[in-house]
Amino acid sequence: MASDGTLKAVPTVPQEVRVAAIDIGTNSIHMVLAAVDQQLRSFSVLLTEKTSVRLGERDPETGDLTSQAMERAMEALRRYRQLAESHGAQAVVGVATSAVREAGNGREFLALIEGKLGLQVDLVNGREEARLIYLGVLSAMDFAGAPHLILDIGGGSTELILADSHDTRSLSSLRVGAVRLVRDFGVHGPLTAERVQFLKTFIQGMLEPAVGKVQQRLAMDESPVLVGTSGTAMAVGSLLALRLGTTPQSLNGLRFGLGQVQELMRELVTLEVEQRRQLPGLSERRADIIVTGGLILETAMERLNAREMVLCKRALREGLIVNWMLRHNLIVDRFSYQSNIRQRTILHQARKYGVDSGRAERVARHALTLFDACRPELEPVAIEARELLWGAAMLHACGRHISSVGGYHKHSWYLVRHCTLLGYSEAEHLVLAALARYHRRSPPKKRHEAWLSLQDAGQQRCVQQLSPLLRIAVALDCRPQAVIKNLDVVLTARTMTVQLTPFPGANVSLECWSLDNCRAEIEPGLGRTLSVEVVEALATAASG
Repeated sequence: MASDGTLKAVPTVPQEVRVAAIDIGTNSIHMVLAAVDQQLRSFSVLLTEKTSVRLGERDPETGDLTSQAMERAMEALRRYRQLAESHGAQAVVGVATSAVREAGNGREFLALIEGKLGLQVDLVNGREEARLIYLGVLSAMDFAGAPHLILDIGGGSTELILADSHDTRSLSSLRVGAVRLVRDFGVHGPLTAERVQFLKTFIQGMLEPAVGKVQQRLAMDESPVLVGTSGTAMAVGSLLALRLGTTPQSLNGLRFGLGQVQELMRELVTLEVEQRRQLPGLSERRADIIVTGGLILETAMERLNAREMVLCKRALREGLIVNWMLRHNLIVDRFSYQSNIRQRTILHQARKYGVDSGRAERVARHALTLFDACRPELEPVAIEARELLWGAAMLHACGRHISSVGGYHKHSWYLVRHCTLLGYSEAEHLVLAALARYHRRSPPKKRHEAWLSLQDAGQQRCVQQLSPLLRIAVALDCRPQAVIKNLDVVLTARTMTVQLTPFPGANVSLECWSLDNCRAEIEPGLGRTLSVEVVEALATAASG
């Protein structure tokens, strides 16, 4: 399987492409299979699958994923892969969320999935998870110009997103979820009023930062629509629908009020788990976590002063389909702003850390010229390698925000590694940070933290191939003003010649010296001898 999730090559571009999206959550693993119409630039869901594996039931002493939970997950993923192939899926995209990203052996588990099943699963941070949920909801609802609050209560985390049809305003991921509360507080049988109040107070404290952020980013006259997605909201909606005497074919679009939720929760907290299992409309596997999930929902509605919630069946999994379409230039209209989320998040971080945009853009331009010249020989070692090189070039100097002395490249690695880069997978994030680290000074060494953080040989090879190009581009940027009008590259089997055309009257001797000074670090990675030539600006001026 290729690094972008492709299962098999497609010789022609059909009107319909089938894409499977897998979400490895704390409580369940979900898969959705979608038919993407490349002409209409839309998609329809063909089938959905869900398996409760309870990855969130981690080892109480180590916090690791248990061998039993991992085996349940592997079996579900094996079946999903077979199902995707049997339906002719050309691509499979997958993400792991709260349980895997918090477990000490989470990355080892993902490596096991790739090694045994050939499925590449990205580890996403909380804000990226929230953004994908937003994309999924936006694909199903017309926001009609109004702000919407999206509440997604999962097993290990809860996402709260304030957004409109143009973009997100606030993305929050909170470490409170239905499975986590059961595990941390031993919530099983009936609860006393005091116990309920304790749990709601704890939940409110966890929600408070996100709620405060939402309130800051709403105008005085705005009243957002509250949207509930995923298992807890759907389970509560199913129970309420039966109590209201309705049996909708789909819960999508169902509306219910805060008072109805409060009345339902007053009943649920008095029941034994076995009694909850007998409730019509409630899955047996959700009986032991419906109380904790419901309390999160109730508390969130109260704290947000939301009198009503509307359900949306699309969420993270459908967001993965939308994100795949964005990455393949198959989305327009409402999603046009999100299509350049990767570029915007890089530029946002560059501004945040005071990067000189003019110089960064020159470095990026030089780096991409070098990349394009070398592209035929570069291995396909990373998704969107050219874009990763651009991002690293734009952020390579961000470490100067901490210190401008000789070791600032190490600060650049730290800042890039720990900032939020929306639209990038964990693997891409690691590569981008390592490229920023190795744009100068020592090449990668086995003892370096930046090198050790790379998860596999493919990522290491990507850094080895791209970092020499970034080093050359940075070496050619020696002063605040631009002196190089044009850069050309001439490759032979054993040499790379960088040809510099200066602006009329400019002297590039400093740039030539700078490039010569780092030749020893660059040439081993290039596998070539590096030389530089200066093309006289007079010829350029005369031709004009």
